[in-house]
Amino acid sequence: MAQSDSALASASFDLSLYILTFNCARTPVQPDVFAPYLFSALSPGQRAPELLVLCLQEVAPIAYAFLGGSFLTPYFDAFRAVVKLACKHLDARTDGDTGPDTATATATSYVNVLSRNLGLTAIMIFARADIADNIAWIHTAGVGLGVSDMGNKGAIGARLGYRYGSASPSPGEADDKEVQMTFVAAHLAAMEDALEQRNADYKNIVQRLVFVPETTTSTQRAGPRDEQAEDAPLLQGQLDPPLRNAPPETGIYSAYSHLFIAGDLNYRTSLLQPSPQDVEERFPQPTSDENDPKHFHHLLAEDQLTQQVKAGNTLHGLTEATIDFPPTYKYDPDSSKAVTLDREQHWTWARHRWPSWCDRIFFWKPDGDVKVNPLRYTCLPLFATSDHRPVALAATAPLKAVTDAIKDQNAPYPIDPEWRSRRATARKKELVVGLLAYLSLTREGNGLLVAITIGTLGGWLVIRSLLMA
Repeated sequence: MAQSDSALASASFDLSLYILTFNCARTPVQPDVFAPYLFSALSPGQRAPELLVLCLQEVAPIAYAFLGGSFLTPYFDAFRAVVKLACKHLDARTDGDTGPDTATATATSYVNVLSRNLGLTAIMIFARADIADNIAWIHTAGVGLGVSDMGNKGAIGARLGYRYGSASPSPGEADDKEVQMTFVAAHLAAMEDALEQRNADYKNIVQRLVFVPETTTSTQRAGPRDEQAEDAPLLQGQLDPPLRNAPPETGIYSAYSHLFIAGDLNYRTSLLQPSPQDVEERFPQPTSDENDPKHFHHLLAEDQLTQQVKAGNTLHGLTEATIDFPPTYKYDPDSSKAVTLDREQHWTWARHRWPSWCDRIFFWKPDGDVKVNPLRYTCLPLFATSDHRPVALAATAPLKAVTDAIKDQNAPYPIDPEWRSRRATARKKELVVGLLAYLSLTREGNGLLVAITIGTLGGWLVIRSLLMA
């Protein structure tokens, strides 16, 4: 696959990554409101990341999410618009920081190489236009974690091969190498007392989110991205498998891939619901005084996920950057404000839920030099469309083959031999539930149901009159 000289030259260093997780509350985002804050985790003057990964939960109402296809187009398109507008804001900010003499020569742009969903959970991957050709192949996989294995809760994963090389390879050195990246968007069980179910959900992800290599074909570029075809990846085929001796089926843990898991993991800060006294005395509020009992770090000490990871009960072998931001859930957003900044408000929490760090980003960090380097980990402001705050991680990953570097990345659980049949059965149920929800819960579905009823009644009356004539 052809690569530009600039891409090859930069490929000898690190790949810049930007991962964002957001529970959309089944509501389309407002691009003009969201875009200025998309890249909040970037340092001033930092260039746009090469890979941008959006991990989305409750991306759309259940009817549209379960039916999929074109029903999700408006929701994916809203995020595509966010990315385009965010690039303009980032270019303006970068040019302002560097001055006119060093301003960016060309506008930043991204190619949406993948948009996929499993039920209400979705993943979108964008590659910066100058390096998009370096993506050689993409595999996807998913697992439902909700009722009867359906996707009201679940996880969707993408594993990609990123080609890199040296513009001037040394004698005997291959001029085209590959590093693998695995990204998983997840939404686990809700409620304070569902701790064990969340751990079980992660076990199910490990056992039943399985990547299966496709039949080897010649990779052909699909040309300019069709923004409406969100169910088709930009890459219509794939190159020869990068590892010919790799197992035919692999889960999220792979000896050859970096691993990132982001989502509404739903771990809370208590097993019980809060009391009125808790609301008044323990719910965090904006303060820089860490001795203040309402500083968020006091509640952070009760975080279930941190405790469960340390105990080896979930997210085995994964870590996250230091949390230095307030709880991301459950807010009571002010509908009169499209966006609420920390400095502008008293945090307004839902009184029946403990404020918690539900939205998290974890990554595999092995010993040695082939490991992810987190740069900044933070949350975005509160948007009126959701009771969650988005969380973002800016990081770099070394462009080195990881065949031997993370060979100790063993899966904590074996792959479920029935994963394929369970997903197929659940998908049939999703279509039935999606259709029923569409007919009963959406305006267009209601209209269709009325039309069918009227048509059926009218047809019966015509037939009856003919029979009686």
